[in-house]
Amino acid sequence: MKYVKYNNTTIAPSKVICIGRNYVEHIKELNNEMPDSMVVFNKPNSAISNDLHYFSEDTRFEGEICFLIEKSQITGIGFGLDLTKANIQNQMKSKGLPWERAKSFDNSAVLSEFIPLNSDITELKLELYINDTLTQFANYDLMIYKPKDMLKEILSFMTLEDGDIIMSGTPKGVGNYKIGDTFIGKIYSNKKLLLQSTWTVV
Repeated sequence: MKYVKYNNTTIAPSKVICIGRNYVEHIKELNNEMPDSMVVFNKPNSAISNDLHYFSEDTRFEGEICFLIEKSQITGIGFGLDLTKANIQNQMKSKGLPWERAKSFDNSAVLSEFIPLNSDITELKLELYINDTLTQFANYDLMIYKPKDMLKEILSFMTLEDGDIIMSGTPKGVGNYKIGDTFIGKIYSNKKLLLQSTWTVV
């Protein structure tokens, strides 16, 4: 089993639930259609990683605000990278097939440690720097579906176990990466830095 750190302990999430197409500008940059309802897909426990691996030249990063679940409620916050094999995903989408081969492969959910969410959830924002350049920015206001909407929709058809993680979608700015790149993910509450995580691609 793969683990994440939360509140000075280790937890093995049974799954990572991902929200797709949750930022308007990201939908536009990939020329996707605006969804009529929430796009939801899963990554298994085997997708979780503390390290950022290089897979192929078409694999792209997607920085995301992540939430940890306890007793069917959001209790923790972290930073995540949803890695995507873009060529495979495009092939799957063109044929109307599921995305697992492009989204759910081993080590495709790169996660920071998680901390208790003691801040106003509406004040959350994300910054992702790659080689010291600000590459992605997101906040609560830019989300199409807010965290409480995500939680309600997921619980309408799926049981959430303690320690499960919701990846809330990525803003514009996704792209490819290479070995040696340095990623710094930051989560803020308004202007207060809540957590920061650094990865060097291996």
